This record gives sequence, C-alpha cells and structure tokens, in this order.
Amino acid sequence: MKPALAGVGLAALLALSACEYDPQADETDAAARTEASTQTVAAILGDEADLSQLADALNEAGLAGVLDGNAPYTVFAPTNEAFGKLGDAAGELGSEDNRAALVAVLRGHIVPGTLTRQDIADALSGADGEAVTMETMGEGPLTFGGSGDAITVTAADGTSARLAGAGTRGSNGAVIPIDAVLKDFSSGE
Repeated sequence: MKPALAGVGLAALLALSACEYDPQADETDAAARTEASTQTVAAILGDEADLSQLADALNEAGLAGVLDGNAPYTVFAPTNEAFGKLGDAAGELGSEDNRAALVAVLRGHIVPGTLTRQDIADALSGADGEAVTMETMGEGPLTFGGSGDAITVTAADGTSARLAGAGTRGSNGAVIPIDAVLKDFSSGE
C-alpha cells in the first residue's frame, strides 16, 4: 500500500512542478479579493486615508451613524481624487444650504446588503454580458457592466465610475472604492 501512496505523491509533485507561475494572474486575483475587517463600514471609511473626504461628507450629512449600525450596507466610495475632480461643486455640496443635496448624493452611493467586488463580477458573468442593476438607498439604481478589472458602475443620471480596488468587507457591510462621484453637477442641480 505504501508504494501506491508514494506513486500518488510523486504524480502530484510532478503536476505541481509543471505549473507555471503567472504573476499577472496573482495581481488579477488580488484585485478581485476583498479584504476582511471586524470594523463597521463607518469605521473602515474613517480609517482609509484615501476615503477621508467621503467619511467627512457622511459625518456632515448625518449618515455615518447609519453605517455604524447593525444593518448591512455596501458603499461605493468615491476616493479623495474623485472628489477633487468635482472642483467648485464639491465645496458647494458641502455647504450648510445644500445639506439635503449632499444626503441625496451620498445615498446614491449606498446599496442595502453586503456586496463584494467578486459578487458583482459573478453577477455580471452570470448575466451573459447583460448589465446588472441594484437599487440604492437614494432615488435611483446603480447599473454595473464590464468584467474582470474593468467593472463600471453607472448612476441613473448617466454618470459612471470604475471600481478602483478590491474593497473591504466589514462587520456590517462593505466598502468598494470608485474613481468618480456618481452625480452629474454640470446641469446646476
């Protein structure tokens, strides 16, 4: 019996040694993997330096407490660079007079439940090239398209962003960075 096991072990070892290492495949896998945390979504946002403007906006809007609770949410989190692309609109949005508009914009980046980048990629794979739509906590849905590293999210007003990282799964949801704010400010609304 021992010679048979040795043969199986040798065959397995030979099969492993025949595999080629592909560093690009590791990068793709790493981009799709979501980090895990025991923190709440609000705490994750507060700890991520590149998401500090979003964390500040959520605090100003009074939504950080919601993301600190038990209900699960996924936040498609514009990076600080994404907020920087807004120019003057970002400052106007943060003013006291525009608090309702700020809340509306932020709610348009939040979906109920816990989603990872991989969940979205899997949904897109199962949709045979069709877009996948999810309702937000705001007034319109988010539509996802693309595949692999090139997953985009589009708001009801047509603005879109690209998922800009693997994201972090917390105790009550997930945070997935995106490279733009999902709101069209060109119309003056």
